[in-house]
Amino acid sequence: MNDLAALYVDLLERTLTGVISEEPGYTPALTPFAYPPYSEKVRESGADWPLRSATMIGLTRIRHLGQLVRRVIAERVPGDFIETGVWRGGTCIYMRAMLAVLGDTQRRVWVADSFAGLPPPDPTRYPADAGAPFHRVQFLSVSIEQVKANFARFNMLDERVRFLQGWFKDTLPTAPIERLAILRLDGDMYESTINALDALYDKVSPGGFVVIDDYNAVPSCKQAVHDFRGARSITAALEPIDLAAVVWRVPKPA
Repeated sequence: MNDLAALYVDLLERTLTGVISEEPGYTPALTPFAYPPYSEKVRESGADWPLRSATMIGLTRIRHLGQLVRRVIAERVPGDFIETGVWRGGTCIYMRAMLAVLGDTQRRVWVADSFAGLPPPDPTRYPADAGAPFHRVQFLSVSIEQVKANFARFNMLDERVRFLQGWFKDTLPTAPIERLAILRLDGDMYESTINALDALYDKVSPGGFVVIDDYNAVPSCKQAVHDFRGARSITAALEPIDLAAVVWRVPKPA
């Protein structure tokens, strides 16, 4: 990546996360929808939800994702990229932009979301989600039209961006995805996490990466990951990205 491209990527990262505008964000741990003054440290860690910006994953996570994109392209790990649970679409916009910067003309970015918020908990099937409040948080509900408009604002809405609209249990098992190099999960709940892993993990190429955004932020998400990895006897190390997110790499054949 040349100096000009690196400057563009840095600007993109700081714009998508709201760092460049020092945009205030809602902090879930505080009084609902109170917007304290902008904090560089909080935004870096992705611990607040920006008022207008396109992603809430923070600067550390988005830059780490950029490193993963560079690695799979440099190492020629086959497959597309997907995020399950996209909010305003900023993380997927970033992945599409990174493909453009790095000259990749084949991979696609899959944008999977209900585009209507999170599902009500189903404690009968997923006891870990009992009492989950996410479906009542209107701030987390972003329409597909708004997400597409956000892609267009960054000139990243094209035929290599594919949208999967609906609950994960309905859309992911039959999604026309052949291979994945990056599987990024940001569904908060046990149900959303386990459904995405069940449907998509076997499509991740050896050498590809699985990113769990909410692993240390939502206990039910962590439980889903442990249950899935235990059932599949997955022993690849879980590596921390920041205080919330983790990643593991699908092993290459010995």
